[in-house]
Amino acid sequence: MEFVVEDLLRISAKQMATDDSMSDDVFEDDTLRAPAHTAQRSTPSPTGYRDYRPPVTTPARMQDDDDVIIHKTILLGDSGVGKTSLLVQFETGKFQAGNFSATVGIGFTVMLLGDSGVGKTCMLVRFRDGTFLAGNYISTVGIDFRNKVVTVDGIKVKLQIWDTAGQERFRSVTHAYYRDAHALLLLYDVTNKISFDNIRAWLGEIREYAQDDVVIMLLGNKSDSGLERAVRREEGQRLAREYQVAFMETSAKTGLNVEAAFAHVARSLVAKANPVDPSRLAVRAQPTQEQRSSCPPCS
Repeated sequence: MEFVVEDLLRISAKQMATDDSMSDDVFEDDTLRAPAHTAQRSTPSPTGYRDYRPPVTTPARMQDDDDVIIHKTILLGDSGVGKTSLLVQFETGKFQAGNFSATVGIGFTVMLLGDSGVGKTCMLVRFRDGTFLAGNYISTVGIDFRNKVVTVDGIKVKLQIWDTAGQERFRSVTHAYYRDAHALLLLYDVTNKISFDNIRAWLGEIREYAQDDVVIMLLGNKSDSGLERAVRREEGQRLAREYQVAFMETSAKTGLNVEAAFAHVARSLVAKANPVDPSRLAVRAQPTQEQRSSCPPCS
């Protein structure tokens, strides 16, 4: 019998869900299973509590319109056995044919944070695929992620980028992932003053749950909005200086500074792993249309 990749991973997810829902026999009283006419004196549970059930800490569960279960599945095996091809097949439905380089040895985890609707998913799609996610789409549920390999000063770096849900009801889920993140991109919408005002609360959560040395970058997204702008660039710069984090204004729609933001984060992460001249970590933002128009002609 032949199985496609999706069938294999579906079986894995189904097995994990089944394991989570099964209760351990050692915590059950024999009288709960035996018929009434055959029930004898019960044998106490090893814990001393009749109805004890072990606490369930994983997977994270979220109640919404549907019961959503999040699992981590790790692919292991020797180099060349097809782990990357298996992931590509499951994610895109296509087989990765031809020669390709082995999985990059140096990798980092980057999280996108911010209120719902600030453009986190659009930012990820623009960076990963070079396209703009236009039209209506479903908000991110819990955690999603994509991988991309970038080159930093001749070093190939694999970024695993986690796209998180901004709604309050998913906050307890995203908190569990803060500790594993090497860098955090914190987004607000320049046309939404509330999303900017909430940045302080997000930074407070970062200080509480993330690593002390995590790389943080503040991004003012949707900078192409023009007259709809509600947050001035200077306000974002001032807030970034207050918390001593890097800052850029970006546009997932036009692509402005999207590559530059991830490149800066990648350079900072590589520098932490392999210290370099601090001047190489300067933020290199692309000029906006207004800045281009005010620049003198190039010689």
